Amino acid sequence: MKYTETHEWVELEGDVATVGITDYAQKELGEIVYVELPEVGLEIEKDAEVIVLESTKAAVDIYTPLSGTLVEVNEQLRKHPQLINESPTKKGYLFKIKVSNPEQIEKLFSKPQD
Repeated sequence: MKYTETHEWVELEGDVATVGITDYAQKELGEIVYVELPEVGLEIEKDAEVIVLESTKAAVDIYTPLSGTLVEVNEQLRKHPQLINESPTKKGYLFKIKVSNPEQIEKLFSKPQD
């Protein structure tokens, strides 16, 4: 797993990366109550706003750490946004992206930033 400065995690399998928020980020946000998911098939550039998370404390934008094509969103989050709090690195992942520039992963951190 790799991590961003803004508390997203990335797990690369082949040319598809799964992205979510870190345990630290979900604790800071508090209870997640709503997730605004993007459309599958969307071409996105690194650092583009992809998702909005709303919690009992704040609404925050989540940015993609890599460029590519959105191939999957975690549809379970539409009805069960609390999965992000319960399992931020497994069941609470946000989306999967087919990476168009694999070199970008090398600029990510090898451990979470606190």
